[in-house]
Amino acid sequence: MFLKEFEIRWSDIDANRHLANSAYINYTAHTRMSYLEQLGFNQKTMAKYRIGPVVFYEHMYYFKEVFIGKPIQVSSELKGMSQDGMFFEFHHDFYDTEGKNFAHSEMMGAWIDLKERRLTSLPEEFMKAVSKIERAEGFKFLTKEDTRKFKRVPKNLG
Repeated sequence: MFLKEFEIRWSDIDANRHLANSAYINYTAHTRMSYLEQLGFNQKTMAKYRIGPVVFYEHMYYFKEVFIGKPIQVSSELKGMSQDGMFFEFHHDFYDTEGKNFAHSEMMGAWIDLKERRLTSLPEEFMKAVSKIERAEGFKFLTKEDTRKFKRVPKNLG
């Protein structure tokens, strides 16, 4: 499991003076990309292959409020990935200074070819890097069907 520490900033607080919803999502994205950057997924290498990550969904579960003044830690674990690396799922947990889990996030996404604007599998260089990621308990190889489980069609379009 990868952990990243954050100081809650004034701009991360909402009108209720606790950590804002948007800050949680920003922390998970920053943690995830910091983890991937250590494996070689940085702006330069992603530009070389013309790829970038896209998010299909992020679900947040809040257990307890957290306030400005003390650092927090955010974990990142690879919960699933397709055989070709196109689809991925990460889970994140939020911990206070006492190690208590105060929130959980589940996200799923994919890699997109930035020229073609289509989903794409990972190049071999990145597949080698991904093979080094510790897999979370319950890791699953994802299929396209796994990415569609929340698909909804509005009644007036069906």
